[in-house]
Amino acid sequence: MEGGSIFSVAAPPIFNGDNYQMWAVRMETYLEALDLWEPVEEDYEVPPLLANPTVAQIKAQKEKKTRKSKAKACLFAAVSQMIFRRIMSLKSGKEIWDYLKAEYEGDGRIRGMKVLNLIRDFELQKMKESESVKEYPDRLLSIATKVRLLGSELNDSRIVEKLLVTVLKKFEATITTLENTKDL
Repeated sequence: MEGGSIFSVAAPPIFNGDNYQMWAVRMETYLEALDLWEPVEEDYEVPPLLANPTVAQIKAQKEKKTRKSKAKACLFAAVSQMIFRRIMSLKSGKEIWDYLKAEYEGDGRIRGMKVLNLIRDFELQKMKESESVKEYPDRLLSIATKVRLLGSELNDSRIVEKLLVTVLKKFEATITTLENTKDL
């Protein structure tokens, strides 16, 4: 091994129709790691070779074609069979990505409704008797992450406030101590 590190990429995250925003973030990162995001982000044309091309020109053209094909193959591999049937006729990685985004992310109105439902769910959360001090904040953070993935903001201060107000009575002494000793 020559002073570099070996970077091994796991299998792509599989999208089955649920939680598109989370999948899209993971898939974009996956494609970037493989240097395949560019053909998905912008559907460039690979120009034909001119007469008497150089070896470098042939190699560059082949690489561009290969990257487009690999990006498309990765997207095909990263969806369930049901979704694959819908996208298999699409010709480029960009077409596939745009189709999935339009189909599963929804328009601004739909995203807005999802955000409202998540915020309502957040507001209704209460700590359960059987829940640990670690589990409850994780549940709140999970909802906050979903809101953020939809493009809206749920401030950390609001999450902390919610946590402090809704924690069980048996933890009130600890909360009071934290409030008095820390700048919450």
